[in-house]
Amino acid sequence: MTPDRFPETVADDFPSPPITFTDRNDREIEVRAYDGSEQEHDALATMYEAFDPADRAQGIPPGGAEEIRRWLSTILEGDCYNVLAWHGDDVAGHATLVPAHDDAESFELAIFVLQEYQEAGIGTRLIEALLGYGQAADVEVVWLTVERWNHAAVSLYEKIGFETADAESFELGMSLRLNPPETDG
Repeated sequence: MTPDRFPETVADDFPSPPITFTDRNDREIEVRAYDGSEQEHDALATMYEAFDPADRAQGIPPGGAEEIRRWLSTILEGDCYNVLAWHGDDVAGHATLVPAHDDAESFELAIFVLQEYQEAGIGTRLIEALLGYGQAADVEVVWLTVERWNHAAVSLYEKIGFETADAESFELGMSLRLNPPETDG
């Protein structure tokens, strides 16, 4: 469900990947753009295979190795933008921008952080790096849906600059403008 309206004000600049930081648990984390290698693909699939089913939202990530690999093939290729949070050789989190089917200017954001890495500041940095990647690639607007009772996620998105665009159902639609609209001219 793409929002009907998007903010007019362009967000501040976000950092582009790669970025390195120490999380709240003193782990060195590097966020970098997905490079398409088999090694990165396999490491990401391994993260999703370890993902707690209780943390799945709106049917994603799917369960089962085969379903995960099929799903990853759709979001790691084409016009999607992906960043991974690395702790050594392990993927701790993944964020993606997927183009909306009905609007070439907007992308849906999805983020996943492995349970053992949650509440350590990784999600914030992962989203910021993804948005910086999107800004550099001239992505115009980003939107997401979040369950309205997920107060931690809603608070995080608001802190980053997302605005509520649709509050009509059990989910909130939130959006952010990364770049000014393209003008014909």
